Amino acid sequence: MPTVHIKGMVCSRCVLVVQQLLQRLSISYQSVNMGTVQLIQELSALEKETFSKELSKLGFEIIDDRKSQTVEKVKTLLIALIQHQDNDIKIKYSQFLSDELGMEYSYLSSLFSSAEHTTIEKYIIQLKIDKVKELLKYDELSLKEIAERLNYSSVQALSNQFRKVTSLSPSEFKNQNKLQFQIP
Repeated sequence: MPTVHIKGMVCSRCVLVVQQLLQRLSISYQSVNMGTVQLIQELSALEKETFSKELSKLGFEIIDDRKSQTVEKVKTLLIALIQHQDNDIKIKYSQFLSDELGMEYSYLSSLFSSAEHTTIEKYIIQLKIDKVKELLKYDELSLKEIAERLNYSSVQALSNQFRKVTSLSPSEFKNQNKLQFQIP
């Protein structure tokens, strides 16, 4: 089955939007996952051009070259892992990526850095900080629970990394966020 690789699909809502687009364009597909669409048959040149233009309007892009596809797979795997990370899972990201993609981590790291102009490690840190921000906004978990969920060694380690990236402590961020949503 032909596979189309799509850049920019980072959540379940993205999957739904692409499914709706495929249906609107009457393109038959087997499945849609973050970053990929399994088609029933190859797209004609006109179908591919139309699909590509419509995807672009939604902020997505078809990826044709293998290296870009691999970089996008790394990003998609890390996003899914961090968004749905369970504190019972202690994982080494380098081993996870190597196992999932069947490639040496050194190759993946080099490829990712050259394409994204940042390291995988820095990308992971940014994803984790974004998740911390999200969890702080919901205000349902303590900082200790957030640190455990995202596999930080301690609340202090989380706080230090958060401050380094955002220039705010988690508490300052939380208070700043509360002030933004208060009605005068």
